[in-house]
Amino acid sequence: MKLFFLLFAAGLFLLGLNTGCNKGVATGFDHFITAKDGRLYDGDREFRFISYNIPNLHYVEDNMAFEETNPFRFPDEFEIRDALLSIRQMGGQVVRLYTLSVRRPDDPDDMPRHISGPGQFNEQAFVALDKCLQIANEYGVRLIIPFVDNWKWWGGRGEYAAFRGKDKEAFWTDPEIISDFKETISFVVNRKNTFTGVAYKNDKAILAWETGNELTSPPAWVAEISAFIKSIDSNHLVIDGTHGSVLRNESLNDPNIDVVTTHHYQKDADEIVALVKKNALKAGGKKPYFVGEFGFIDTQGVRRVLDAVIDGPCSGALIWSLRGHNTDGGFYWHSEPYGGNLFKSYHWPGFRSGDAFDEINCVALLREKAFEIRGQALPALTPPAAPQLLPIKDVAAITWRGSAGASGYDIQRAEEKAGPWTTIAENVSDADVQYRPLYNDETAEIGKRYFYRIIAVNAGGTSAPSNIASAPAVAHHTLVDECRDWNQTHKIYGTLTIKNDEARRSKEDAHRFLGGKGDAVVYRCDDDMASFRIFTFFPEEAVDLLISGSTNGAAFAPISFERADYYSGTGEYGYYKPALFSAKEMPQGIKYLKIEFPATAELSRIEIKYGH
Repeated sequence: MKLFFLLFAAGLFLLGLNTGCNKGVATGFDHFITAKDGRLYDGDREFRFISYNIPNLHYVEDNMAFEETNPFRFPDEFEIRDALLSIRQMGGQVVRLYTLSVRRPDDPDDMPRHISGPGQFNEQAFVALDKCLQIANEYGVRLIIPFVDNWKWWGGRGEYAAFRGKDKEAFWTDPEIISDFKETISFVVNRKNTFTGVAYKNDKAILAWETGNELTSPPAWVAEISAFIKSIDSNHLVIDGTHGSVLRNESLNDPNIDVVTTHHYQKDADEIVALVKKNALKAGGKKPYFVGEFGFIDTQGVRRVLDAVIDGPCSGALIWSLRGHNTDGGFYWHSEPYGGNLFKSYHWPGFRSGDAFDEINCVALLREKAFEIRGQALPALTPPAAPQLLPIKDVAAITWRGSAGASGYDIQRAEEKAGPWTTIAENVSDADVQYRPLYNDETAEIGKRYFYRIIAVNAGGTSAPSNIASAPAVAHHTLVDECRDWNQTHKIYGTLTIKNDEARRSKEDAHRFLGGKGDAVVYRCDDDMASFRIFTFFPEEAVDLLISGSTNGAAFAPISFERADYYSGTGEYGYYKPALFSAKEMPQGIKYLKIEFPATAELSRIEIKYGH
């Protein structure tokens, strides 16, 4: 009986953690992080870290599904937990967010932002940040929160100035705009978390406030804003968010600035190392110093930078950047234009899809160094938790919410819910495709109904099975071509090439068929084709493809189709125009489908249903 009550109490405790019922309690930390003699401390223990920036932990800018016209949304609890659990598994103790978003003049009416005007705050946005802090406390990860961006990506200082009809440079000096910004700071610092009941200024999960991201701020503005933060929050450290790769003397001498930082994107890792050493020496004994952002260098370069951080009097380093699992399946993706069309966001634990920038080895290195800087031995990986299989509408479109740390998934199928279960695929990656279904069961028999479950795997072992999902009776087989190679095609004509760069413009699709006027590709199926969908991007105006079918591969006739456009503007990245071509029915006997380019275009994904 005693055991029963102990288990019952434990269950109530866990329920409280998961539902936010433990009001007024932010678990996980004994101390605020403090600064003394140029070092950070957690109580009487020096605090040092190697970890990641996670720009979209609190605000997603990468909702890039093909049919989606708005890339911004707020994360759900699954996504926040996945990202912070990934950091914990990698030995990270700190995550730096990106800034609070600010409404831009060109935003559509339904664009979600944190701040929509002076003193106008989006409660839904801050509830998402509340959830980040709740889970950060649970997982033992500290957050750095910058208040405002220097740049326009999510809205920043220019948008604060625009609210008052003034130029962005007025942000630094105009009393009215400074007052507006202070109102934001006060709202955030004094906010009470809706899940824990703890005011942000009393939440130990916050490592520090940062005045902003890569600001070109004058020393006088830094002095005024840092003093204001200190006047309403005596618990937390303040970081000067002034942009630069060399520390400013004014920041080191400002009594209200506790921590200093630099960002580094020099192409030569040795140049970064030299700057880090120079800054550490300059800050030594005065203020704790850490590398707030760096990246877009090879793995050996990353190693040299991290060794310089660990060997020198540096508090830590945060590489740019990590994206976690997507609640709709797979991962979030973010190509980095400044990374030379090579670097994308990192995904834990690293995948072959990131071979171009050596993701597997680099992520492993970062984990190794995260424990080394803490003076701890590298622990063995533990098996992942069970993944969550999402509802299955078609056996050609199976997808799931992944498990933090899983390197692959075994897919099992049964004709009865109770089994027996047969493994039909092993070690399937959920990082091979971007914003697509993750698996097509090509061996499913037409007319049968199936049940599915999946098991996550990594070097530490295997998870328990996922939930079981039933699929509707199989109506067709499906040919799916992700356009990463020519294996699914029957014939190609002209100068078609496989394009892997500039993925951001094509909704992060990392492999497309690029063609010009007159180029064509032909697909062949063993049985009659029933329908198709062709996902396409146009760099210029979207025009109708020339789509035809044939019974014998020789004589082709046009096929009727519908076209849906999902373009919402060029945005900050010069987005291409997405167009989906589809036919729900096709003439009888068609076994060949020809797609001809009337102008420059990229084929992103082809789906052809065949057989009856």
